[in-house]
Amino acid sequence: MRPFTLSQAILTQAQAIRELGDDARQWLRGKDTDQWSVPWRGPEGRDQRVQRDIADGDTWITWDGDLAVATITVGDEVPLVAPGIPVWPPCALTEKAIYVHRVIVRRSYAGLGLGAALLDWATEFGLRTLGTPLLRIDVWTDNRALHDYYLRQGFTFIEIRSAEDLPDYPSRALFERRTVPVSRDALLIER
Repeated sequence: MRPFTLSQAILTQAQAIRELGDDARQWLRGKDTDQWSVPWRGPEGRDQRVQRDIADGDTWITWDGDLAVATITVGDEVPLVAPGIPVWPPCALTEKAIYVHRVIVRRSYAGLGLGAALLDWATEFGLRTLGTPLLRIDVWTDNRALHDYYLRQGFTFIEIRSAEDLPDYPSRALFERRTVPVSRDALLIER
């Protein structure tokens, strides 16, 4: 299998990211989760987050030729539910970390290891930019299959934040990974 290219997203590619999300949303229907059935803070809120993350340089797209096949958003800013309300508990905020969001692989490309490759790339990105391999993600609270996936990727379950702490926030399951990825065949080529 030839490697896929990974490039920083630009604003004109926001639709490609929405299409990847729509593909995942369709697949998630009928699964034992309500993940993305209704976007958090509505479609406009989702679109604003996607555009803000692209404008901030935090969103990357994996390409197979000119087809967007996966995306990941990475950054060192602690995710907030609302101004002044971090997703992660205050005791965790003393360490530098890379926070990962919106990890999506087109369903027709599932099983190729793209998700794992993106997480490994994010860890390497964290080492390059912050000097830390600490990778954190908040995961949809009721998607137990996704929780299992992150455990298989070497993440540790930290906690599920209470609805009191994070009212109306659907991704309260927190996971982190401190390991540097083992060298794998080059599935992604950053450009």
